Amino acid sequence: MELALCSLASGSSGNCFLIKTEDTAVLVDAGISGRQTAERLAALGLSMKDISAVLITHEHADHIKGLRVVQKASGAKIYASRGTLLGIPFADELMEAQMFCPGEVFPVGSISVQSFATSHDAAEPCGFSFTAGSRQITIVTDTGCVTDGCFKNMLGADILVLESNHDESVLRMGHYPWFLKQRILSDHGHLSNEAAANALLKVLQYEAESGGQVKSRLVLLAHLSKENNFPEMALATMSNILGAGGFAEGSGLQLRVLSRSEPSPLYIL
Repeated sequence: MELALCSLASGSSGNCFLIKTEDTAVLVDAGISGRQTAERLAALGLSMKDISAVLITHEHADHIKGLRVVQKASGAKIYASRGTLLGIPFADELMEAQMFCPGEVFPVGSISVQSFATSHDAAEPCGFSFTAGSRQITIVTDTGCVTDGCFKNMLGADILVLESNHDESVLRMGHYPWFLKQRILSDHGHLSNEAAANALLKVLQYEAESGGQVKSRLVLLAHLSKENNFPEMALATMSNILGAGGFAEGSGLQLRVLSRSEPSPLYIL
């Protein structure tokens, strides 16, 4: 069974991912407008009515601002942790919502969803892995550090969406107020380019040491800051750290950067 991912948007202005098989389509977050969501789905040959579920990572506006419109247009079931659902200011307007505890596994159509805790300044944030057959897609964003759940799910991913939010030096020297810099740099903030690269390096080293076989995977760098990062810097940091650790791009490892505002290609496993 094919498993596919498309990033409809990934950044502080809005986040939304499509995960699909031949018979199931779900969204992760609904942080762009309903109109944008519908247009970007239509470009993939899908309508809102094809979406059976929306899974929410956390309650910040750039992840939920289109949720009411998306659910009204699609009739999709909402999945969120208890803390996240309680933190959504318009939760009482949602027609159907299913709560789960981070760490739970649950089915959505032909897709098995593994939830896991992340570390962010939200009520009960989480990431997700999606499995169909032997294929796995994992999304690790909006986390200030790599939790045990993040690491374990990164190990199995054929496609890994990994936050690479900022360059620490650029952030520290930039115009953001100090409280915001502290928030972003904290363990409850966002992964820097260097932190993302070191996390992936640990995954690859673990695989090499455990079985000698490093898994082939596509790594999509996500949630890049408009002010404190740019794609070339994120890619260069990742490539340099992995290369210094003996894991140059190629030989099964592919690196790409997701646009903040434009949809990605449909990546199919």
